[in-house]
Amino acid sequence: MAELKVEIDPEEAGFDAERLTRIDSHFARYVDDGRLPGWLLVVGRGGHVVHVSTYGDRDKEAGLPIELDTIFRLYSMTKPITSVAAMMLYEDGAFELKDPVARFIPAFDDVRVYRGGSALAPVTEPATEPVRIWHLLTHTSGLSYGFHHAHPVDAIYRNAGYEWGSPAGKDLAACCDDFASFPLLFQPGTEWNYGVSTDVLGRVVEVVSGQSLDEFFRERIFVPLGMSDTAFSARRSTSPSRDRCGPCVSTRWVTPR
Repeated sequence: MAELKVEIDPEEAGFDAERLTRIDSHFARYVDDGRLPGWLLVVGRGGHVVHVSTYGDRDKEAGLPIELDTIFRLYSMTKPITSVAAMMLYEDGAFELKDPVARFIPAFDDVRVYRGGSALAPVTEPATEPVRIWHLLTHTSGLSYGFHHAHPVDAIYRNAGYEWGSPAGKDLAACCDDFASFPLLFQPGTEWNYGVSTDVLGRVVEVVSGQSLDEFFRERIFVPLGMSDTAFSARRSTSPSRDRCGPCVSTRWVTPR
């Protein structure tokens, strides 16, 4: 990891040094009132770091403070990385954004859309058009999350073991087959809903590339960018691909911009 330090005078980058310290004061309150255990704050412009500060603990029980090389767990940051991976393959000519997802995941060939009823007895209708790659990228696929607790379809996800994770023993391919069997919230492309679209996109990356998602990330993104401290789990699991439905990315500091 590159050393994290102020590289140029803030005024050279158009900042007022005194006002930058107000950011520290603001977020210190988040620690003091218990909203956060601690934080590492970095401000940069034009590829240069102009402000670095830390406050609070990385381990409250042990009384260990935040340090410049502390690794943070960042939920949902797999989404932009997966989207980058997909767009790399798109630039390679591997697929078109309007391609049906069923071209890569056959279970999506016969998706149905929720029309009424309960989670135990949903009334559905056929999708009027396929779920497409661009629907996954824009969260307009009709897929959902079990933790929303906002719709009967969300309960269907929960009943199948998808609330804050996935059923034990299921890899990404099996998860995506399950997602395809659940009713969509709406006709593809007609509305927006935050859901497992990026998980499915990750499976498309696997099918197209012939690599597991963690292998593709490592070889095509993390290693070339020097992101040596980025992984699916803060525990740095030796087999992150086995616990990959709805993952987070854990990272220390990413120097490339």
